Amino acid sequence: MVKKSIKVAVAVIAPLAVLGTCAAVMQAANASPVALQPRVTLAGTVLPKLAQSTRTGDVPADKQLSVAVSLKPSNSQQLDQFISQVSNPQSPTYGKYLTPEEFTAKYGAPQDQIDKMTAYLKSKGLNVDSVAANHLIVDASGPASAMEQTFGTKLSTRRDASGQDYYANDSALTLPRDLAPAVSDVAGLDNHRKLTHPPLKQRAVRGLTPANLTGAYDVKALNATGAGQQVAVFELDAFQQQNINAYDQQFGLKPPTPIVKKVDGGVALGEGQTEVELDIEAISAIAPQAQQTVFEGPNSNKGVIDTYAAIVNSKIPVVSISWGGPEEAGSQADIQAQDTLYKQAAAQGQSLFAASGDSGSDDAGNGGQSVDFPASDPFVTGTGGTHLVVSAANGRTSESGWVDSGGGNSKLFAAPDYQANLGSKVRMVPDIAADADPATGLAVFSKGQFGVVGGTSAAAPQWAGFTALYNQLAKAAGKPALGFANPALYKLSGTAALHDIVGGSNGAFTATKGYDRVTGLGSFDAAQFVKTMLGQ
Repeated sequence: MVKKSIKVAVAVIAPLAVLGTCAAVMQAANASPVALQPRVTLAGTVLPKLAQSTRTGDVPADKQLSVAVSLKPSNSQQLDQFISQVSNPQSPTYGKYLTPEEFTAKYGAPQDQIDKMTAYLKSKGLNVDSVAANHLIVDASGPASAMEQTFGTKLSTRRDASGQDYYANDSALTLPRDLAPAVSDVAGLDNHRKLTHPPLKQRAVRGLTPANLTGAYDVKALNATGAGQQVAVFELDAFQQQNINAYDQQFGLKPPTPIVKKVDGGVALGEGQTEVELDIEAISAIAPQAQQTVFEGPNSNKGVIDTYAAIVNSKIPVVSISWGGPEEAGSQADIQAQDTLYKQAAAQGQSLFAASGDSGSDDAGNGGQSVDFPASDPFVTGTGGTHLVVSAANGRTSESGWVDSGGGNSKLFAAPDYQANLGSKVRMVPDIAADADPATGLAVFSKGQFGVVGGTSAAAPQWAGFTALYNQLAKAAGKPALGFANPALYKLSGTAALHDIVGGSNGAFTATKGYDRVTGLGSFDAAQFVKTMLGQ
C-alpha cells in the first residue's frame, strides 16, 4: 500500500479549488459522448462465491490492471445455424469452413461499435492496447481507479474460505447504455480463479510408448505421420526444449521443433512444466511430423481469453487443451466470452479437444456431481480417460473406463443437437476418451528424466494427434478436415470407428454399451475411423 502524506496550507486552498474545477470542466469536455448516458448492468460479472469471502481492504488506486473486454458476435443466430450445417457430414455445406477473415466480416462486432468502445475506454483514462483480429476483444490497461470509473464498481482485496487472498469487483459491472448490450464480459478485474491442469499422476516405471499407442489404436495401418499438418497447444505454463529432444531421441522421432507463441508476454517456467511437455510428447507419439505451435499465456482470466483468441485467429485446425476448472468456479460472463470463441473455432473448422478432468463425477471436489469447463462447452470435444492394456505385440488387449475420468451433467448448458437422442436435457460429458489411467500411463520425459504420466490431459493430445493424421488423409482424398468433431463423432456411435468402452466407473456413472458419462463414445480405431469417414 502506498501511503500519501497530506499537507494543507490555507493560502493555496482557493487556487487549488479553482484548478480542480478547471480540470473537471476539461475532463467533461474530453469525455466520450456515451460516457454521459445512463448505465446498464452487465449480467454475470460477479464471482460466484464472492459473498463467501471476507473483504480485507481496497485495491490501491494506482495498481496497474489489464482487462479484456469481450464483445458479442453479430448475427449470433445465423452463426449457430451455420455451425450446425458446416459441421454436419450429411449437410451439403459440410466442411465449407470460414477463414478467420470471413468470420470477422460476418460475425465480428461492427467497426462503429469498436470505435465507440475504444473511445469510451480512452475517455476514462485507460490505454487501449489492442483490438483482436476477430473484432470480439478489446484489451485495455490502466490504474485501478480508472477501471472503477470505467466499469462502475469498487475493487477490493478479499480472502476466501480456504485462505486465498485475491482481489475482485464488489458488484456487477456497468457500462453506458449504448455499450452495455454489445459486451459479454470484462476479464481481468479479479484474480481469484486460476485454471488447473488435472493433477498429473506419475509412476516411476516404464509407460506406454509411441509404438504402444499407435499399435493399440490402429494408427500404424494409416501410413500417415501428420506431415504438413498443424496442431495448436493451449498452455498456461512453459517447457524446456531439451526435454522434448530427449523424448524424441529415445523413440526415434524427428518432429518439427515446436513453435512458441507468447500471449500477453507469455509465462515463466512453473509447476505446470510437466503438463506442457506431456502434451507436446503425446501429440508427437501419434503424429510425429505435425507442426506444433504452443500458445503460452498467463494463468489469469484475461490471459485465458487472449490465449484462446490467439488460437482461434491462428487458422490452426487442431487444438489440444489440458487446462480447465469446475463449471461453477468461473463467472457466467467469462464462460460466455469463451463460448463465443469456441463457436468461432467451430465455424472455422477447428477441432478442440479438452481434458474432462481427473476427479471423476465430482470435479469440484465437494462431494456432489460436477463437470469440468471447457470440456463441458457444447462446441468443445470433452475427452475422458480409459485404462488401456497393450500386449507385447502392441495390440489393444482391453480397455475400460478409468475411475477418475471426469464426466457427468453440465449445470450450464442444455443438451446440444448431437446429444438430443440420448435422453438428457443437459449437455453430458465426456464425448470421447483415450488412455489416461496412470497405471497404464504414457512415458514422458520431463525435468531431466522419464516418468509415467496419466490423466485426461494425456487423452486430449492423443485425440489431437490422431485428428492431425485424419486431416492429412482427408486433404489427400480431397475431403474437408474434421473440424468441429462432435456432430460427426455422434454419427459414428456404434460403428467400428470407435471402441465402445464397457466397464469401469468414475463414481456416479459407469461405462456401459453406447454413450456413457465415463468414456463418452469411446476411444478411436484410427484405421476404421478413416475408412468410415473417408471411404478408404
